[in-house]
Amino acid sequence: MTTTHSNVSLSIQIDVFLLALEARQYSPATVSTYAIDLAHLMERVGDVDPTGLSSHDIRCALATLHGRGYQPRTLARTISAWRSFFKHLVRLGLAPVNPCIGIRPPRGRKMLPNALSVDEMAKLLDGPVDGIWEIRDQAMFELMYSSGLRRAELIGLNLDSVDLREGEVRVLGKGERTRIVPVGRKAVAAIRHWLGWRKEVAFDTPALFVGTRGGRVSTASIRQALSRLATKRGVTAHVHPHALRHSFASHVLQSSGDLRAVQEMLGHASVSTTQIYTRLDMTYLRRAYQQAHPRALRQKQAAEPLSEEAEKNAAHAPLKA
Repeated sequence: MTTTHSNVSLSIQIDVFLLALEARQYSPATVSTYAIDLAHLMERVGDVDPTGLSSHDIRCALATLHGRGYQPRTLARTISAWRSFFKHLVRLGLAPVNPCIGIRPPRGRKMLPNALSVDEMAKLLDGPVDGIWEIRDQAMFELMYSSGLRRAELIGLNLDSVDLREGEVRVLGKGERTRIVPVGRKAVAAIRHWLGWRKEVAFDTPALFVGTRGGRVSTASIRQALSRLATKRGVTAHVHPHALRHSFASHVLQSSGDLRAVQEMLGHASVSTTQIYTRLDMTYLRRAYQQAHPRALRQKQAAEPLSEEAEKNAAHAPLKA
């Protein structure tokens, strides 16, 4: 392939790239994330001709973000976006090489997912509802926990996405992959309750869950609704929408031990992504062991100081030969 210099500014090439992503039906949230990450690049190198950028320029831009305190996970996503952008230019013959090839972000500690306990989830979801919007919220969060949905997946659900008779939901996940996930009994009941009221507030939309203006529910409103519900029901743990998905994965894995099934229900392309929940499961098992195993209990008791009476008895106990 013949390569030519684009002689077009970075900002224009970024706009063209984002339009290409939209044409390939990337979700608005994904396109927005690419835009943010590429804006970081332009902030560092300026609105230059991107074909003149070198690996050194990319490393310096990444180092600037690292110096600002960006986490390794964010940096990994950022360099991935930059790499995709330059791959696009190379494919069109507008750049000779991809300057991001071989550049990796600093590695950091892999954090365990933030999952709530079974008792915390019961406290969050078991309780009376007051008004139409709490009926909706109850249905949303029962479904997210029951089926391990991402927030964007929940937002994308339509009325025909759920089969309440069969107890199933059809989900369009990352990479435009469709999966069918079971829906639990309590989630089915909560959705039925919501559907009895939905027609009062929905305006000509197929969306399963709608907002106060009658259209599809928004990302921000889900976060705010969950925060309100947690406060109302006295849940002190930090609760965010993705924690419901983490809790689903952790609790199913604790009960079944079937990593492959959890992978399928979460919609992970690789089982290695799901394996982090085995670490979370081991944390749970270790705590249960320490609380229940007789040897663990004795070790704990041995570390505690003896009472005055116990010391006296020990002092007068006969020595064994």
